[in-house]
Amino acid sequence: MKRRILLVDDELAILLTLRAILEMNDFEVETATSAREAEQKMKSGIYHMVITDMRMETETAGYDVIRRARQQVYDPATAILTAYPSLGNEWRDKGAQSLLVKPLNTPELLRQIEALLITHQDHKVLALQQEQKTAKKIVAGNHAKAAHSAAAGEKAI
Repeated sequence: MKRRILLVDDELAILLTLRAILEMNDFEVETATSAREAEQKMKSGIYHMVITDMRMETETAGYDVIRRARQQVYDPATAILTAYPSLGNEWRDKGAQSLLVKPLNTPELLRQIEALLITHQDHKVLALQQEQKTAKKIVAGNHAKAAHSAAAGEKAI
């Protein structure tokens, strides 16, 4: 199964180049040229990762895309793509998991994307395991309460 990436950038040359590179490396890529278009695509599709340019229709449009991606039930990995790496740690505070700086050489771009997808999937698995442990504890506690109630009921009879 190919991993799906939503790639968002208002610069057509960058969008088409990155799309070609990712598709040649076995990713399925959808593109959007604005934050609004990206939001529409996230509503109608499921993506393993969302990579967005920072500066599009506004100076911080990329943060809007990241925020919307983080709200999706399918929980995609997220990365900001920028030619302006002076964002400090603000990109992390806004929910992005990685910062990709333009221009990237192809091997480094692919390495960073693969690493982020693996790390993100590991976090999702750990969160699911934690939820399952919590659910088991609740079920065990409910069984214990029911057994105690049943025993108390038998004594009362």
